Amino acid sequence: MKQSFDSFLKECRERVERQLEQCLPPRQNDSPLNAALRYTTLDQGKRIRPCLVYAAAHSLGPINSDTDHIASALELIHCYSLIHDDLPAMDDDDLRRGRPTCHIAYDEATAILAGDGLQALAFEQLTQLSHATATTALALVRELAQAAGVAGMVKGQAMDLFATGTRVDLDYLEAMHAHKTGDLIVASISMGAQSSGCAAADTLKNLRAYGRAIGLAFQVKDDILDSEGNTATLGKQAGADQLHNKSTYTSLLGDDGAKTMLAQLYEQALTALGQFDERADHLRSIADFIVSRDH
Repeated sequence: MKQSFDSFLKECRERVERQLEQCLPPRQNDSPLNAALRYTTLDQGKRIRPCLVYAAAHSLGPINSDTDHIASALELIHCYSLIHDDLPAMDDDDLRRGRPTCHIAYDEATAILAGDGLQALAFEQLTQLSHATATTALALVRELAQAAGVAGMVKGQAMDLFATGTRVDLDYLEAMHAHKTGDLIVASISMGAQSSGCAAADTLKNLRAYGRAIGLAFQVKDDILDSEGNTATLGKQAGADQLHNKSTYTSLLGDDGAKTMLAQLYEQALTALGQFDERADHLRSIADFIVSRDH
């Protein structure tokens, strides 16, 4: 019997939550740092990246313990990036996921260290793979490092900071978000697929094309929500991009133009999955979720 998408998401979130619980410091005798690590990681967020890891693995073969480690590694990197992104020197946000950001709930130094700690824990997860060959494990470490580092997410964040207060063109904006948001999403799909042990080169090429499309779609939808949404629904400050004078898809294209682009990216994502069978339906459903979500 085919598993429903909602049931699949619930199972994915439960699996990665258990894995995160295992790799984080225990609750006993919490220091402020350990408390901050748990505060910013557990029972938080939509878990889009882990769900993509599991959905990509499922599209090709079995989900196994390596998939769990990879899913938690991607989520740890994501959580670290949010902590640092919210800092006063970066986006200076007070609210994240409906709660005070890490540096508000604790303090700035603890937030910086918590982000550093989560990044290290992410790579530690990839040392615990038991199904992958040594060659595959090394390739996965390299892929995550590139997606999260100076050629990927960090590069996109730097581009974002450089662009604050200036008017950039659409090419710059797409390149910025392809790195800042997209590279980690592409890595989630690619690394999840490889955890199944069944990912041929042409298969990975199509999955990465899907990932690039939904990675940009995720950001376009964020910009639409920031323009049209409200703080209570979003769980973070609505209109923050306008407040920081940032170029967005809605500021460059208008709300209607951004929605047209979102629809085009959605079609690109589905086209990339054209050669996959019904086992990739969860990936298709995640694309649906990304373009239709309200927060």
